[in-house]
Amino acid sequence: MCYIYSYLFIMLSILFFNVSIYLFIFDYSYFIEFVLLSLNSSEFIYVLLVDWMSLMFMSFVLFISSMVIYYSEDYMHSDIFKFRFILLVIMFVLSMMLMIISPNLMSILLGWDGLGLVSYCLVIYYQNVKSFNAGMLTALSNRVGDVALLMSIAWMLNYGSWNFIFYLEIMKYDFYMEIISWLVMLAAMTKSAQIPFSSWLPAAMAAPTPVSSLVHSSTLVTAGVYLLIRFNFAFNNTLLFFLLFISSLTMFMSGLGANFEFDLKKIIALSTLSQLGLMMSILALGSYNLAFFHLLIHALFKALLFMCAGNIIHNLDNCQDIRYMGGLVKQLPLTCVYFNICNLSLCGLPFMSGFYSKDLIVEFMSMNILNFYIYFIFYISIGLTVSYSFRLTFYSLTGNFNLISLNYLKESSYIMLQGMGGLIILVIISGSMFSWLMFPTPFFICLPFFMKFMTLVMILLGMWLGYELAKSYISYSSWSLKNITLSSFCALMWNMPYLSTIGINYYPIYLGEYYMKVLDQGWFEYYGAQNLTKFLKKVSMIQFLSMNHLKIWLLLFIFWIIFLIMNF
Repeated sequence: MCYIYSYLFIMLSILFFNVSIYLFIFDYSYFIEFVLLSLNSSEFIYVLLVDWMSLMFMSFVLFISSMVIYYSEDYMHSDIFKFRFILLVIMFVLSMMLMIISPNLMSILLGWDGLGLVSYCLVIYYQNVKSFNAGMLTALSNRVGDVALLMSIAWMLNYGSWNFIFYLEIMKYDFYMEIISWLVMLAAMTKSAQIPFSSWLPAAMAAPTPVSSLVHSSTLVTAGVYLLIRFNFAFNNTLLFFLLFISSLTMFMSGLGANFEFDLKKIIALSTLSQLGLMMSILALGSYNLAFFHLLIHALFKALLFMCAGNIIHNLDNCQDIRYMGGLVKQLPLTCVYFNICNLSLCGLPFMSGFYSKDLIVEFMSMNILNFYIYFIFYISIGLTVSYSFRLTFYSLTGNFNLISLNYLKESSYIMLQGMGGLIILVIISGSMFSWLMFPTPFFICLPFFMKFMTLVMILLGMWLGYELAKSYISYSSWSLKNITLSSFCALMWNMPYLSTIGINYYPIYLGEYYMKVLDQGWFEYYGAQNLTKFLKKVSMIQFLSMNHLKIWLLLFIFWIIFLIMNF
């Protein structure tokens, strides 16, 4: 059954890709309206926007999801609810499709909330305490963005239509409509896990690896970037400067955190976060085409990177700690080849696919008139990306195998390898191919010699740093809130999980306990039920005693009357 969906998605992907090329060459866009309900003069219309960008992105999403579903056939073979899992993945992809082709905020919200709901179901798929906690953190973090989108829908009533595509230029110059731009940016920041909403993205690694491959490459986390690409004409300079600062900080924070992390999947998740920061920062610098270009290229090699990680974890009896790995290149040679190609592409090594987008982004940034902070943090983040990639390579692929002495690892799963093999060709050639395809005029960026080679210098420095970090021993001795080491502080993304969970809950829970003791069990109890009970008891006792006294006096009076009668 899985194969049917996989083949269907790949055929649709090829169809959409060809149509997108046709629309791109002739510069066509189709605006399709379906009248769902017509009542007197009022019409309820469903709108679709079909242009080269939406079809190209849909083509990539369908291609990657087809490979992931094919890969899941073997990865989830022992799961008795495998078909339910595949249906959840299909619902996830359909929600993304709905979001991509919508020029209308109402239909975007349908896809947006569909992504949120299905991602929650997939994160808690394994049904243990860790999964439930991660699912709640994911769902509640994303609800902030959903609320922002709902508020922007309400504010769009000022225009009389929810088709934002017609009002983008007006939003930039209208002071009151600038609110919509801020709300949309907040929604995109939550979905793409920018600071301060970053903690949910590594937590979402509790989901099965095929889901991580799909979520962190082309669907959930890229939805925010895609929304900003669609809204890019509505942003003024103030908003773009703010977005640039937040995204560059996210890029640096996640790159630093990945260098101190030991969980294989979390390292790749933090890598995704770093690349999302790069996409958003170049978007904030004014080039939405470059952001979209890097979005597509990154989707391919990040999906394959997660698939390779899943194959390694699968062979190592679900062990994800890279300190237990080592020497895997001897037992899993093809997986390690794919893994290395994706890593080098992620680093931006010359003539790999990632190089064509990352190098262009960095040179475009160098051509802008910016302050030293942005220039510095861009290059440092590139170095950190190479550093954690090479640290991961040295930990897992070289040296001695550290898990168990008696082991038998081999690449027995041809289905998983075929699923990965479907992506590797595109990972290698897509950078060059799409740079010629998407940019009709080649970029020629003229920079001084030292600035031109700055990217290569940072890559080499990152390689050296990654090698040194792989050799050094980092202590994780203290994980308590009171005494946190620098390494755990960086690995915990500057304590962001604490800020997102305990930080938000601590004071409300503390105040709740205080009010319960002081009010519910204190004054309210004293002047309420407890004291009222005591008062009523006293009153009833007085009444009881007074009634008893009355009875005694009455009896005495009766005895006295009897006594008098008997004397007479």
